[in-house]
Amino acid sequence: MQQLTGIDTLFLTQETERTPLHISPLLIYDPSTAPGGSVRFKDILRLFESRLHLAPIFRRKLVEVPFDLDYPYWVETEDFDLEFHVRHIALPRPGDWRQLCIQVARLHARILDRSHPLWEAYVIEGLDNIEGLPKGSFALFLKMHHAAIDGVAGAEIIGAIHDTEPRAVARDSARPAQWHPDSPPTQAGLLARAWLNNLRQPARLAQTVGNLMPAARRVREGLRANRFHNIRERVNTRFNARIGGHRVVNARFFPLAQVKAIKDLVPGATVNDVIVTIVAGALRKYLRAKGELPPVSLVAGAPINVRTQADEGSGGNLVSMMTLSIYTDIADPLERLHQVHDECMSSKEYSSAIGARTLTDLTQTIPPRVAALGFRAASQTMLMTGATSPINTIISNVPGPQVPLYMAGARLLCSAGCGPLLDHMGLFHAVLSYHGGISVTVTACRDMLPDPDFYTQCIQASFDELKQAAEALGRSRSRALQGRRPRARKAAAP
Repeated sequence: MQQLTGIDTLFLTQETERTPLHISPLLIYDPSTAPGGSVRFKDILRLFESRLHLAPIFRRKLVEVPFDLDYPYWVETEDFDLEFHVRHIALPRPGDWRQLCIQVARLHARILDRSHPLWEAYVIEGLDNIEGLPKGSFALFLKMHHAAIDGVAGAEIIGAIHDTEPRAVARDSARPAQWHPDSPPTQAGLLARAWLNNLRQPARLAQTVGNLMPAARRVREGLRANRFHNIRERVNTRFNARIGGHRVVNARFFPLAQVKAIKDLVPGATVNDVIVTIVAGALRKYLRAKGELPPVSLVAGAPINVRTQADEGSGGNLVSMMTLSIYTDIADPLERLHQVHDECMSSKEYSSAIGARTLTDLTQTIPPRVAALGFRAASQTMLMTGATSPINTIISNVPGPQVPLYMAGARLLCSAGCGPLLDHMGLFHAVLSYHGGISVTVTACRDMLPDPDFYTQCIQASFDELKQAAEALGRSRSRALQGRRPRARKAAAP
């Protein structure tokens, strides 16, 4: 039995039927690499069954403390049913990309059943009319509750069901000789634990406050030294309002080498800087087409992993949030990239000054019922007053493996991902890299983004624009270098 953290619990308390809070990777496979050239549903079931011991989320069920007096617990359930979680569906003909996106959006919009372990997997067949995919390809759409995992932990779970060669490799080194479920906790036992934990809360609060004092000093010093700055002006967009219960999903895929070539032209820039610049350009193009582009920059939230080496494989949420201006008010893509790079460096300095795990520590000092009521009250107040949202969108970048992966022998061709939405945050960009490619997946409220195809066209146009500008800069620098080379001296006359 393992207790959830304060951040884990927030993802439970803020969830409604209208705002399901799970992370959902979409993985597409070519079964021709599997033994016999095909993968049956029972092969996938067999694979999941053999890997259940590698990821605690698979068999853990949620148990809540009476009266919400303490954070809930994960308990290894005794009534686990694999076929409830792993399901098999198919697209109707013709089986194109638009149909897949619609199906994924519908699945993503449905809340997970809390009476079972909080995950589902959908094997989706019928992908026979998607450009670039071989005939017979299928997809795996995973839904994993954010209370159990963050992006990094989700990537580890994906690793648990894949191999680096077509032949499935047994992973029994960490497997117990025999699995035993936890004994269901009693109400009295849960209340006793809650009583003890609440006795420790004053000491936890004092320790957290003590840690915040040097953090406040570091922030003041950083501001005086101009190592970072505050975001002074924020605005709302169509994506910062009350969201509906329906979702839209779409994605664009880019060669990772091309993204790296762009970032190499700006000293110190990262792949993430380039992706943020592309997203900013897409938002600029989309909102400008709607006549809604603000004169000031939009602000993005970027989750950052705060795991240490000791935390690897721990699951749950060990994440903080970086906020940054993304310069949607700058038309020139290279100038925007320079500014985004500087902004990311500033935001990282600020996060470092505060302390990577400050958010995690703070949530641990707030009783779950108080935290839930506080966040809901704040959200409702913002909706009623029209207050400005602190961020306009989320851009979550989770690096993936750069070697081919296989599931039940089928080769993983590409990956995308759907993120959760909340009121005031109706647009989510999930960025995943895998084996030489990188994807930008858009998840949005359907009422706010009724034309996801047009928005992903804006993403593509933004990438093309930045790539062309970078190539022109590269050619200009090459010509300048050639012009500075010393000419060969003529041989002296005899």
